[in-house]
Amino acid sequence: MLDFKNKKILVTGGTGFVGSYLVRKLIEYGVPQENIFTPSSENFDLKKWENCRQVVAGQNIVIHLAAKVGGIGFNQEHPAELFYDNIMMGTQLMEAARLAGVEKFVGIATICAYPKFTPVPFREEDLWNGYPEETNAPYGLAKKMLLVQAQAYRQQYGFNAITLFPVNLYGPGDKFSPKVSHVIPALIKKVADAKKKSKNFIDVWGTGKPTREFLYIEDAAEGIVLAAENYDKSEPVNLGSGMEISIKDLIELICRLMDFKGEIKWDTAKPDGQPRRCLDTSRAEKEFGFRAKTDFETGLKNTIEWYFANAKD
Repeated sequence: MLDFKNKKILVTGGTGFVGSYLVRKLIEYGVPQENIFTPSSENFDLKKWENCRQVVAGQNIVIHLAAKVGGIGFNQEHPAELFYDNIMMGTQLMEAARLAGVEKFVGIATICAYPKFTPVPFREEDLWNGYPEETNAPYGLAKKMLLVQAQAYRQQYGFNAITLFPVNLYGPGDKFSPKVSHVIPALIKKVADAKKKSKNFIDVWGTGKPTREFLYIEDAAEGIVLAAENYDKSEPVNLGSGMEISIKDLIELICRLMDFKGEIKWDTAKPDGQPRRCLDTSRAEKEFGFRAKTDFETGLKNTIEWYFANAKD
């Protein structure tokens, strides 16, 4: 077990959606705020080697959250950037951390790394049993290389690097911009816009048949901290809630919570993405005692309330 209290911790992406919750969680666990370094991408572009060297200098622990990421539409339009940016950040940062003598590297990968037709629930052993869903494969594979690198570095250098695979995250503070938002904030914004314009319908991509699993952002931050503190093995670990809901049921639930009674029109010309997503979360519970606490409907209500309190349009 790692004692955080006297450690210097680098959190890349620490000012973003996940990072801001993670920083608060680290402080709850007794880490002094002045010991947490959250460099911004504006000041430190981690695609550049020299910046990676600078941010890891003097740090004991690195938690790598920084990523270029978006929804299906963004993935379709920017596959090359998603591959290059993510693989360059992860590869260089881990090498810089090793050279700097960092004690532990926590890599945050993605559920998008799993094969398109993974049996449900997804078990960590299934990660290499096929190619990811096409629309997010470049992103998923780039983030999956964190696992390959971590295992290789542990084998050759004895470097303590672990890799976590979180499911779709959601919660207050998420990105609600249509260009980059994931499914929950995208649907909340869609319903809110329809209500504001007094429209009696909304258009939703795909067929509504695919399923997804969601993990509330506070639970995700807790899981990452518990893993950083207690997990020191080479095997990948899923972070999720173990629930599964279809996109159709999801949008109907959002409409109910937002009191929208209009029609849902499915744009079946648009892609569905991966057919099903639901994780086996038993390894996280066994290895570092993580289990999601937040009820999905409660988490959705919190997210919707935050959106209306903070929406700028």
